[in-house]
Amino acid sequence: MPSLQACFIALLVLLLNAGDATCHTKGIRPKRSGAWGKQLSVNMTQVQYSEQQFMKWVDFVGSLKHSLFRTAKNKLFPSYTLTVDRNPAYGDFTSIQDAIDSLPMVNLVRVVIKVHAGVYTEKNTTPVPPPGAVGKQAVAFRISADTAAFVGCKFLGAQDTLYDHLGRHYYKDCYIEGSVDFIFGNGLSLFENCQVHAIAPIIGAVTAQGRSSILDDTGFSFVNCKVTGSGALYLGRAWGPFSRVVFAYTYMDNIIIPKGWYNWGDPSREMTVFYGQYKCTGPGASFAGRVSWSRELTDEEAKPFISLTFIDGSEWIKI
Repeated sequence: MPSLQACFIALLVLLLNAGDATCHTKGIRPKRSGAWGKQLSVNMTQVQYSEQQFMKWVDFVGSLKHSLFRTAKNKLFPSYTLTVDRNPAYGDFTSIQDAIDSLPMVNLVRVVIKVHAGVYTEKNTTPVPPPGAVGKQAVAFRISADTAAFVGCKFLGAQDTLYDHLGRHYYKDCYIEGSVDFIFGNGLSLFENCQVHAIAPIIGAVTAQGRSSILDDTGFSFVNCKVTGSGALYLGRAWGPFSRVVFAYTYMDNIIIPKGWYNWGDPSREMTVFYGQYKCTGPGASFAGRVSWSRELTDEEAKPFISLTFIDGSEWIKI
């Protein structure tokens, strides 16, 4: 038996040293020898392999907790930490901008700027690019962080303007402009007193909400908003099979397509999406022509969607 084990170990060593190991997809990485290109052609291209490794890295990073100062599993020790506090006795700087300005133009080390609790007024000057290029698709803004609020902001684009990717978000007194699916993603977001303005040349859609499971606590709610603009507009398209969108107390111009909603070409989604209206007004708000799989909400049905409780706002919104 020992001699058999020795033979097996020797054979395994030979396989691991060979440039064309065929078991690298289960953890043994191929050596970068002349057989590298040949091996990849058998199993996958080099691009596919790179993409596979990248997605593994993305999954790994996504599984970690990203708090640097409390319960993080992936604490990376910075070269140094700067603190910002409104009280100069407790921090290195009293404004976030001053902390950023203190960094050298060419910075080769990891620096953490830790912002203590407080209200900070900063000036953000960003050049405005010309939105709406013909035949182009570009995200103007993407938000993937949790508990983020935007007040009095403008989001300008055409297709896919605002990528409300992940997390709980609050938009108040904002102006959002686009043509097709210009508010999209799988966040849990409340839009309050916002103007949603379409620049669709022919047919467009306000939302493409991506809720993919009945267990996802996500969705978009528009409360006291205005939907205006040009073209013929769907209120939403079912990007996710469990897409969830509600419009409440919202003025809708006559650009809204009477059906209101589109199933993304998949009739099965009509059984699982949640699309609703509640006490909306304007020439485009009539529920009479809406698709049968949307609903006109009762007071009780609308209640969870029309206040800050929809996004657990009492826990984090301090505006």
